[in-house]
Amino acid sequence: METRQVVVNVPEKVLLAEKTDEATFARELPVLAAVKLYELGRLSSGRAAELAGMSRVECLLTLGRYKVFPFEAELRDLEAGNA
Repeated sequence: METRQVVVNVPEKVLLAEKTDEATFARELPVLAAVKLYELGRLSSGRAAELAGMSRVECLLTLGRYKVFPFEAELRDLEAGNA
């Protein structure tokens, strides 16, 4: 899989508010982005897993920890297809 590096500037106050360091925040950010983009319907669960750097099953379990229920998006797609 070909990847690209994206640089994100993070204000020091954000790191302080999150009570985290740069390395931890950098590891968590792709997971948070994957969760949100999946929730918005912009990424499939497979693509979200790729972005988060984990397997699809692990990603689906992670979604639940963030209160994003993995099958809601699939249900909406099915309902839209039947409308």
